[in-house]
Amino acid sequence: MALFTVFCISVSLAILFYVHGWVSIHMYIATAGGVGFALMLMAALMGLVFLSSGSGHDESIDDPVSKDINPHG
Repeated sequence: MALFTVFCISVSLAILFYVHGWVSIHMYIATAGGVGFALMLMAALMGLVFLSSGSGHDESIDDPVSKDINPHG
């Protein structure tokens, strides 16, 4: 995911340069930081979803509401 994030950051910076040309360095830093943070956060949260699903934590939850719901009438 880190390599994919670096790729996405470079593509977003290239698009930013193509559309706006040379702008403040702070805009490039903020763009790289925002894209990097968003993608790495997404990767971490997806990892937690797979960890939770694979370790059996999802099945151990007792849900009394779903037992009362009859989908067939």
